[in-house]
Amino acid sequence: MTARANARPLRRTVRGTATLEGVGVHTGARTRLTIRGAEPGTGIVFVRTDLDGAPRIPASLDVVTAVERRTCLAANGAEVHTVEHLLAAAVALELDDLIIEITGPEPPILDGSFAPYLEALRSAGPIEQQDGLADEFIVRDAFTVAEGDASYLVGPSPRFQVSTNIEFPHPAIGRQSLSVPVNEATFASELARARTFGFIQDIEGLRAKGLATASSMENAIALDAHGVVGTTLRWPDEFVRHKAGDVIGDLALVGGRIRAHVVATRPSHRGNVAAARAIRQRALRGGGPLMDVRQIVDVMPHRYPFLLVDRILEIQDKKRIVGIKNVTINEPFFQGHFPGHPVMPGVLIIEAMAQAGGLLLMSMVPAEDHGGKVVYFMSLDQVKFRRPVVPGDQLRFELEMLKFGGRTCRMKGVATVDGNVVAEAEMMAAVVDK
Repeated sequence: MTARANARPLRRTVRGTATLEGVGVHTGARTRLTIRGAEPGTGIVFVRTDLDGAPRIPASLDVVTAVERRTCLAANGAEVHTVEHLLAAAVALELDDLIIEITGPEPPILDGSFAPYLEALRSAGPIEQQDGLADEFIVRDAFTVAEGDASYLVGPSPRFQVSTNIEFPHPAIGRQSLSVPVNEATFASELARARTFGFIQDIEGLRAKGLATASSMENAIALDAHGVVGTTLRWPDEFVRHKAGDVIGDLALVGGRIRAHVVATRPSHRGNVAAARAIRQRALRGGGPLMDVRQIVDVMPHRYPFLLVDRILEIQDKKRIVGIKNVTINEPFFQGHFPGHPVMPGVLIIEAMAQAGGLLLMSMVPAEDHGGKVVYFMSLDQVKFRRPVVPGDQLRFELEMLKFGGRTCRMKGVATVDGNVVAEAEMMAAVVDK
């Protein structure tokens, strides 16, 4: 991976508010949903205003709890179902920061399409924020993802594009394919009015699971064994158009704007979430940390109190890595080093630097092998400590590869605080089986 030099776009939110009311298709709960603007860096957050404390649920892969027939998020003792329609419209408008206040467990299904959410967001007045840059996930190298019957090919593209292929053994559907760039105009004209669909013979089984309890011909396309029942299709291929919108909505859980071409074959919510996880792990991230602590723990075995890297800002394949450690008074080692005069132990500064170096090595290991590998350090040389590190400092580690052979390398690392060198070292390490 290499750093991206192009200017990043500003973050976007809405200047006003918009409100929608209706029944959730799965829970059957009647809810009122209000969309509001949010400060830069907030992300998209659902707020359950009907519950004590108004718990917040971020639109994030880290809180996905269910993927059967919808995508469900849960955090802070609250959950929200079927978020994909609203999120797809937000992606189309490139909205990064929103507060979604909701009075129940599920956004209203309305007519079963994305259009009411697109129009609500438009009416709230999308605007650029002047104080923040958008997070971007830029795919540089193609990769594939498979999850059950769903498969995905993710490749480089200067813009977000989704190609969708579906196949159902039903006379009204059969094989359908569609490829569209993801932007406001195309989403509005090609995808927004496409409705969700279901088979009448499946309804009893779904309702036995607590799903589709409010599904009807007013909010979904119903199909019997012969064709569409009780409605006229908006497009002959309305089915694949809706599936494409679901892909877009689920991929919003990456947490930033995607720069890639995603080819989805027989997509499902479970598969979409798996593809989103792979994009978050493998894409170059701009506008924010390349890896945050949640992604770091997916790669590194270290845990509290010995995980000493908070963010990775840059990775250049086999060449360089830049990481951050925020030093706070809550670090457990300050209790004894030293009481009344807290100083971070030098050996832990070097350990934190080595952990960043370990992430550089692990970036060369295929993602599917991360669980079976660990980085061992073999030697330290030229270790120097220049000045103390104290609570409130932010350590920045920059490591460069001096020599690389197989899975063994030699690196030189420098740790700085506010541009001043606090420590440096050369180290040798290897990736080995656990």
